Amino acid sequence: MTFENVTVDGAAPAPGAVLPAGIPGSGRSTVAAALAARFARAAHIEVDRLQELIVRGCHWPVPDGDPEADRQVLLRARNACLLAGGFAAAGFPPVLDDVVVRRSHLDFYRAHAGTVPLHVVIPAPGPDKAWERNNARHKRLTTNWAFLDEAMRAELSGEGVWIDNADRTVGETVDAVLAATGPTGAANAPQGDAKPNVPAGP
Repeated sequence: MTFENVTVDGAAPAPGAVLPAGIPGSGRSTVAAALAARFARAAHIEVDRLQELIVRGCHWPVPDGDPEADRQVLLRARNACLLAGGFAAAGFPPVLDDVVVRRSHLDFYRAHAGTVPLHVVIPAPGPDKAWERNNARHKRLTTNWAFLDEAMRAELSGEGVWIDNADRTVGETVDAVLAATGPTGAANAPQGDAKPNVPAGP
């Protein structure tokens, strides 16, 4: 096998990336994986997995704050954007998922997304539902991060497309995401009760 005539990047790059952003337990990762599976070709970039590549010196976020953890949150976001750019150039729409509740964090993503349009979708089932889901799943968190819901609604109001998925199935939530962003990540007018730029109620 030879690779001399193989071109990695195609003539038709992916038109954009989708970033499901929400608090832990919001269904963010599940929705991102199911969304990527809807495309003929796509890449799911689970940003937590990038953090796990740090084998020594890893600092996960903590409720009381940690400057090194904050630095690593941005490091993994930058690396996620690098991966997204590579996949998009090769024609694979990237679907990233990360806990993004601060405007400065979202601004960092946008600054590092490069030429790939970043379409933000916020699954927002409310804090109680998010904690309930966390306790029902295999990958349970021992810290209740539901308090981040209030910060997210305050700081990201007016950003992205908010989808109340408290009573939606994963498939129904993905349908709402596709209706709002388009089948290839292009920004189309939302349909149904997926609302652009409006925080859903808890």
